[in-house]
Amino acid sequence: MPVDEIEFECEELMEKAVDYLRQELRGVRTGRASPGLVEHLKVPVEAYGSTMELRELASISVPEGNLLLLKPYDPSVLKDIERAILTSDIGITPMSDGKVIRLPVPPLSGERRQKMLAQIRKMGENQKVAIRNTRRDMNRRIEAEEKESKISEDEAEKAQENIQQLTKKYESQVDALVAAKAKEIEEV
Repeated sequence: MPVDEIEFECEELMEKAVDYLRQELRGVRTGRASPGLVEHLKVPVEAYGSTMELRELASISVPEGNLLLLKPYDPSVLKDIERAILTSDIGITPMSDGKVIRLPVPPLSGERRQKMLAQIRKMGENQKVAIRNTRRDMNRRIEAEEKESKISEDEAEKAQENIQQLTKKYESQVDALVAAKAKEIEEV
């Protein structure tokens, strides 16, 4: 496999790790209302006989900074949505009037804030590990290509340097995402 293909695959995999973290962080509660808190919540719907994401069952809006408003497309699934929110770990009690569900997002306590910070740091570290594992795997491929005399020693060295630069680039992106989310959580 040519070196540039290995580098391209490496960059693609590292980008996926950063994107995954970006998606995960959207679901972390910060004390501010955000549709990302609940849109991927799995809701078992008895009437449909399947489990669906909340965003497929209701429109999600933010009428105020600390309130989410869920308006089910089908009013018969309102109770299923309420049950899913109550059993989830987001820590918000739904209020329903039979047509819409209001989710008041309470401010985070100091203890909860610390738990959230630890959680996002762990998420970031997991993605850094994924990035480093990608680096290791690609370096092994380059070494194998070199052993089989498909590429020269200089090409292998240059490719490994490029992969190291990619690793640093994507690790710094992970750090930036975690730092931004941490700042958001620490705001009172």
